[in-house]
Amino acid sequence: MKRITLLLALLAAGWSCAFAGPVSTNSAAADRVLLIDRSSMPVTAGKATLTVGPLERTDGVYRGDYKFTVFPWIQSNEKGTLAIFVSDKSLAEAARGMVVTNSGMATTSGNSGVRRLIVAIATPIDKDHGTLKLTFMAGKWKMVFMTAYHLASNSTALPGAQPAGIKP
Repeated sequence: MKRITLLLALLAAGWSCAFAGPVSTNSAAADRVLLIDRSSMPVTAGKATLTVGPLERTDGVYRGDYKFTVFPWIQSNEKGTLAIFVSDKSLAEAARGMVVTNSGMATTSGNSGVRRLIVAIATPIDKDHGTLKLTFMAGKWKMVFMTAYHLASNSTALPGAQPAGIKP
């Protein structure tokens, strides 16, 4: 299998308009969650860590929470919600090992509600597992996280389970 490409979030003011309208739901994928491993990358004199909670698919969108921490610059920390738009066609192409491009958005919680696009390139190992490269802009800095993903049934991923540090 080749790559699944997912686009997530950079600042995009009118982003939600681009995704208006219904998206069909693939029942095989609707009862599965997307789990993304925590990952870190070096930053000047420190480390940035990205933690993504279980993402559940509804109407063609994987949704869940994320947390971004930067040590020692805690003022750069953020958390919020993540939505990755993955069509049934994209899921089918990925299952056949094809490169698939999708898009999504991360929205910070709190009063600011900053939206950002994230580019994600996944390389499947098999139909349920693979590696994932997540890229997004944080201010003027390009952040690149190398991690892994897997798909699991809702019963396998404990209901309401969140990685450490992410509160529902």
